[in-house]
Amino acid sequence: MTKISEKKSLLKEELNKNGGVFRLIPAWVSRNTLPPGKRLKLDNRDLFVRGGERGAVCERWLASTGEADNGDLTTENEGLSFIAVDGGKERILLKEAIEIMGDEIIGEGVMQKYGGLTVFAKFYDFSCSIPHHVHLLEKDAKLARVNPKPEAYYFPRQLNSITYKSSYTYFGLEPGTTKEDVIKCLKKWGKTEGNEIIELSKAYKLEVGTGWDIPAGILHAPGSMATYEPQRVSDVSLFFQSMVDDRYMDRSLLVKFIPEKRHYDFDYLVDTLDWEANVDPDFKKHHFRVPVPVDSVEEMREKGYKEYWVSYGSDEFSAKELTVLPGRAVTIKDDSSYGLIMMEGYGVMNNVEIETPVIIRFDEVTSDEFYITKQAANEGVTIKNLSKFSKIVMLKHFGPENEDAKN
Repeated sequence: MTKISEKKSLLKEELNKNGGVFRLIPAWVSRNTLPPGKRLKLDNRDLFVRGGERGAVCERWLASTGEADNGDLTTENEGLSFIAVDGGKERILLKEAIEIMGDEIIGEGVMQKYGGLTVFAKFYDFSCSIPHHVHLLEKDAKLARVNPKPEAYYFPRQLNSITYKSSYTYFGLEPGTTKEDVIKCLKKWGKTEGNEIIELSKAYKLEVGTGWDIPAGILHAPGSMATYEPQRVSDVSLFFQSMVDDRYMDRSLLVKFIPEKRHYDFDYLVDTLDWEANVDPDFKKHHFRVPVPVDSVEEMREKGYKEYWVSYGSDEFSAKELTVLPGRAVTIKDDSSYGLIMMEGYGVMNNVEIETPVIIRFDEVTSDEFYITKQAANEGVTIKNLSKFSKIVMLKHFGPENEDAKN
């Protein structure tokens, strides 16, 4: 086994060679609750690579230092990102790299305040809606010894030429809904189709190229669009809907993170919701997100690029979509370290070749996902588009200490 000192030497050498950039290996996550959308570019031969009992690969986690929670079926390191050292000849967990030299990767201030990365991003991809569910608020997460899970959504054009039949999401509860209304639904678990919980909610038609910000404590039943999701490092959900598309959800998914003595305490279960946020009559106004340009669109275009905030308004995370025009080279500065995923095109970033694969085998090393250190982000990352005709498009997610996002 490689010693810590040897790993640190390898990591430093990789950063020096690549100009402050780590190449990451795809981290695939399987789920057995819902059918896959098959839009994540994973070769169909590998869709059930972990076996039918584990379910299909439905998610790809990006720059992740948090492990997926699939109960007893969770495989080793599932959801964790590995750094490809020397083209993948050596693989080191991103989580371990930050433990070894976090000051040099995410910055001394972030390490002192948080002790590591608190966010990651992912693609999730199902061919039907996800059951109405909620992520624990801080008060309930502490009792369960897990992290709360605020999250945001962005629906990238590149993954949504197929949107299936459920391209709408139920958010929150209709104004005027009472806690007793929700309790009545929970008492019907498995006895009626979906226990009627979404009849208390409102559906919003999803739009490609837009998104939503959903803090912890808000009920939501995401639709069938492939989704880019920046979020807190956590894999914690309480399902409030017992059936979706004729698929039954075991009641354990409602109470998994609830003290055992409270499993049938319906008042307690409803109190895991941020009630005022759920019944907000101006829900869309407060949570819907359209892309916001980082700078003057005309000035950016003259310099050869376009960049938009696609996730904003959260204290926990933010995200941008960067486009580099054909044949152009640009240097982009950011306030903090970030994870990056290629969506279109190919070229060079600092000293690393970047490209967008069409199809990926499980456990294959790619050149479409990276982590940029704080120093490299501050000094500016130079991206060259080597195509005369095609643009480069990438998504970038940031953690909580990003002054650009705060502004």
